[in-house]
Parts: sequence; C-alpha cells; structure tokens
Amino acid sequence: MAQFKHPQILIASNLTDGEVVFLGASGWERDHRRARVARSAEEAAALEASGKRDISANRVVDVYLADVEIGGDGAPTPMHYREKMRLKGPSVRLDLGKQAAGGAP
Repeated sequence: MAQFKHPQILIASNLTDGEVVFLGASGWERDHRRARVARSAEEAAALEASGKRDISANRVVDVYLADVEIGGDGAPTPMHYREKMRLKGPSVRLDLGKQAAGGAP
C-alpha cells in the first residue's frame, strides 16, 4: 500500500448526467464540501471499495482518490489542478453546468 500523506476524498462522474460527484456520508454528493474525508490509508481503501461497488452497480465511472486540504470550516478542498478544474464544471462553455447556475466554487 502506498504511503498516506494527505487527507483524501473519492471523486467520480455520475453515469446518468456526467456531473462530477463526491462520495459523502450517505451517497454521492455534487458539493465537494460534503465529501467524506479519508484520514488514513485504511479509510481511503474503504472509500475506494465503496466506489468500486458503485461502478459495478452502474452508478458512477472514473472513480479515484484525490488529495485535499481541510479548511478552517472543516471542508475539504482539492489540492491539485485537475480536481480544482473539475469543481468548476465544463471549461469550454460557461453557459453550461455549474458556471451557468452560479454554483462554481
């Protein structure tokens, strides 16, 4: 098992509409601030196992763990560029997705 360095969250794409989703306490969330945070390698493995079950059930695709920083409010924020861009929604049409709805972080 790889060395655990940072807290992590599980990210995927919703199979129905392609939206980015985050595994939360009671299922997949569209808001990264409600994601469950793994603080150990064991917790990260449990998140991944849950994601793999949901892949098999055809709920999500492209499941992976992402390193996060925990803010003063306790909310996780991705550390890397790819995940920061995924939070914002489509980057080619600002009239679609989260930007259009005013929900881009």
